[in-house]
Amino acid sequence: MGEMIEFPVNGTSAGGYLAVPDGGSGPGVMVIQEWWGLVPQIKGVCDRLAAEGFVALAPDLYHGEMAEHDEMDKAGHLMTSLPAERAAKDMSGAIDALLGHDAVVGDAVGVVGFCMGGMLTMLIAAQAGDRVAAAAPYYGAPLGEGGPDWSGLTAKVRGHFAGVDDFFPPEAVEELDAQLKSVGKDVELTIHKGTGHGFTNEEDPLGNYNRDATATAWADTLTLFRETL
Repeated sequence: MGEMIEFPVNGTSAGGYLAVPDGGSGPGVMVIQEWWGLVPQIKGVCDRLAAEGFVALAPDLYHGEMAEHDEMDKAGHLMTSLPAERAAKDMSGAIDALLGHDAVVGDAVGVVGFCMGGMLTMLIAAQAGDRVAAAAPYYGAPLGEGGPDWSGLTAKVRGHFAGVDDFFPPEAVEELDAQLKSVGKDVELTIHKGTGHGFTNEEDPLGNYNRDATATAWADTLTLFRETL
């Protein structure tokens, strides 16, 4: 359904996968990859969003690199060596590309991301201000010390997290939820009990895919985008 495109980023360029609905137009949504990279599964998320009437763009934050599901060491290396400033510029450029695209309606976008992408979803929502109206982080968030300046977060946030997750422990997620609510942010970070990290990835790289929790979370995300964008 989609295609690879290039878009300008601060005098240079980046690439990404763009999927446009059959109707030809719709609200824009940025999709942020897991630590594996811009793999076919993430492109499939864009395609599913396009089938629901959204224009979806997944920026290739690794610039062509990716890891297979049996290459967790490589995935970890790609994630930890990702230049934070470059990633921020690429995501901001992707938002601009969506807002400037002829098929996109509205003056703000939604963002959805998974694992590493869930954390980046919340970071870019805090940095981009009113250019991001809705954010749906999945089992990933900036937890504990060193979080962003949340004063710029104006998006409605509806996140979905695993009940058993060593990467992003539910207790820390609940603390972040309480912290953001205490400063007036429209945030709801839902813990799906009995699920493990990566529970919505239908390719099941970690053995944690949960069909029922996925259906619940995905329906909530579609409602978020339809009501907000």
